[in-house]
Amino acid sequence: MVEGMAGFHKKSILDKASQKNGKLGNSSPIAQPPKQPSCPQCGSKRLYKDGLRYLTDGTTVQRWLCRNCYYRFSQQKPLQKNRDWQINIGSALLSKRQVCELLTEESKNLTEVARQEIAQREGTAQSADAKGKIVEFAWWLQKEGRRPATIKNYTWHLKFLIEKNVNILDPDEVKDFVAKTSWPETRKYNCCQAYNTFLKMLDIPWRIPSYQRKHKFPFIPTEQELDRFIAATGKKLAASLQTAKETAMRVGEIAGLKWTDIDFEKGIIFCNDPEKNSEPGVYKVSSRLISMINRLPKKSEYIFGPKSQDLQHLLYMERKTVLRKLQEPRLATITFHTFRHWKATTLYHETHNPLLVKEFLRHKSMDSTLLYIQLEKVLFQEKNETFNVMAVKDPEEIKALLEVGFEYVCQKDELVFLRKRK
Repeated sequence: MVEGMAGFHKKSILDKASQKNGKLGNSSPIAQPPKQPSCPQCGSKRLYKDGLRYLTDGTTVQRWLCRNCYYRFSQQKPLQKNRDWQINIGSALLSKRQVCELLTEESKNLTEVARQEIAQREGTAQSADAKGKIVEFAWWLQKEGRRPATIKNYTWHLKFLIEKNVNILDPDEVKDFVAKTSWPETRKYNCCQAYNTFLKMLDIPWRIPSYQRKHKFPFIPTEQELDRFIAATGKKLAASLQTAKETAMRVGEIAGLKWTDIDFEKGIIFCNDPEKNSEPGVYKVSSRLISMINRLPKKSEYIFGPKSQDLQHLLYMERKTVLRKLQEPRLATITFHTFRHWKATTLYHETHNPLLVKEFLRHKSMDSTLLYIQLEKVLFQEKNETFNVMAVKDPEEIKALLEVGFEYVCQKDELVFLRKRK
């Protein structure tokens, strides 16, 4: 073969290609990417990539955030060739040494950039420490026996304060921020309650602001509207909404129902996983609801859940379809808790016994039950004006009438007057 033909190259050509770092050369060094470092604070390898750090020469280096101790650092380019990348640690970044007293204009600008980077690092280190405190706070709440919904709500408020660059370790700064916001007073109350619990964990004294939680009267639809809404939804959502209508259970309690919590023969549902530190409950339900639940697929031990967020998301998605189908704007505000409000109001209207309503809803305080008494007086005002009145003398008749819902009014001339709403 003659040298120089296709597929063959002279040795001189290969040498030149090697010198020019060509594709044919094999003597040129291959650039190796920097290896993932370990945290200089705790030595952990569990790191997050946290953006890039822009250097004064126009290049960038990778920043890292430790998932173990929340320490933030960045890699530094090697000063010499064939050296591993160095790590910028706090002792090197916070050095107070000065190179020279006589600085040029360019070096002064570089010094100002370095100061800004140091200030930024101090802020990020403070933010990382606050995030670590939130993780510690969530674990402390769990050890204190708080419910998962409460833990999620409290930590959400603290994360929101951090996103607004509020130092959660300074009570005065948090108090000033909450006071300057345009939040409703109920939201300010909830935020201060969450922060107050956080300070209890840290044993930091402060004086909690006197915000008050203001209750609003809920929307109470008619029973016909609720039935049309249930009929327009899918099998799973319809069964869960019918459960809320008949038992007034919260959405988290419905999501936590298991197949073993239902007695299909007797038509009984047991609420064995209550929320808000309520007592467990047992409810006699209709055969229609039992058949709706029995038609659902048994894919796990839970009937609807176990996450309440999934049920709420399913309601929000199907509610859009129902509104387009029924063209009733009043149904746009229906939630799972709407069924609880409706059941409590109608139950008091039927019995006029606030203690029975309190027991049915499993309230801790009567203050929560009084809301439905006020609603009942307004919603059923016209029907409340008509009564069935009985005047009896025999004690056995009086006892029998009281057992069927009659109320004592007064007594005159040995006659006892009782009444019952029509």
